Amino acid sequence: MPDQFVLPGSIKNVEELEELLSRPTEDLIADLARVEGDILILGGSGKVGPTLARMARRAAPQKRIIAVSRFSDPSLRGRLNSWKVETMSCDLFDRDAVGRLPRLPNVIFMVGRKFGTTGQEELTWATNVQVPAIVAETFVDANIIAFSTLCVYPFADVGGSGWDETAAVGPIGEYANSCVGRERVFQYFSQQNETPGRLIRLNYAIDLRYGVLHDVASRVWQRQPVDVTTPLANVIWQGDAIAQILRALRHCTIATSPLNVGSPDHASIQELANAFGKRFGTEPILTGRPADMAWINDTSQATSLFGPPVISLDHMIEWTADWVSREMPGYDKPTRYEVRNGRF
Repeated sequence: MPDQFVLPGSIKNVEELEELLSRPTEDLIADLARVEGDILILGGSGKVGPTLARMARRAAPQKRIIAVSRFSDPSLRGRLNSWKVETMSCDLFDRDAVGRLPRLPNVIFMVGRKFGTTGQEELTWATNVQVPAIVAETFVDANIIAFSTLCVYPFADVGGSGWDETAAVGPIGEYANSCVGRERVFQYFSQQNETPGRLIRLNYAIDLRYGVLHDVASRVWQRQPVDVTTPLANVIWQGDAIAQILRALRHCTIATSPLNVGSPDHASIQELANAFGKRFGTEPILTGRPADMAWINDTSQATSLFGPPVISLDHMIEWTADWVSREMPGYDKPTRYEVRNGRF
């Protein structure tokens, strides 16, 4: 394990957590040194955006890193600036405003809408399809890494490794269908304009403040039922996911193509509940009957390109159990991993 990844037994507070989440690997530092030009991050104010921007800044101090968002929370803009990340305010629905952004050679597109889709389907479609069209038309000369989701796939047999990138999409529900729309828009403009890119079909990223592990641990800690109907989830430390996404700048294709990002292995929800129960000294309350199908995909291509994640599932479990048992801050944004009808 690289020296910069000597891992703590416990993560004491939010500052330590954010430092670890944004800590770059030597491989990322080497790869970004080979990527020409600066990086523009569109949608840099969500749960993952600030961490990605900070990691890029730490890995490539010689590059200009710009995070773009509406920045409704001024304090977040201040934090990014304190990390030496430039910030720009922009409404990405506004074609003229997007046109005024600097034309940097590398774009990370993180804009997306999921929760709250039911009842506001039209806003989700506009966010996930119209905004990508504006961006793809504007940044025709950039490498574009665009966030997508595992939900573009149909359910897969839990006895297998899940779908790889060659599988046909089979979205369930409005959100997942709009995500296929986002991918198709980027693919269309990539073909038309010969714009290199990648579509990151991200599994469940783990931050101690949210994620599948936080959901399961919190329910066990609070003596609430844990639904095991969806029996498996693919979880990856958010820092590992971000490092792979940034490294994907060296692996763009024309036309843009999908890349599954996650762990090589899938985690059992029931086993996670039992692991947290053991650490909390309590018997988890399980509900539901494990199904034989789930949203899982095969991350062999990413593992071949980048190697395995640095942070193991055991580390994530230990850190999450400690964090939850100390009742440390959370985002109160459940992943809803148990949803099977595509309604978010």
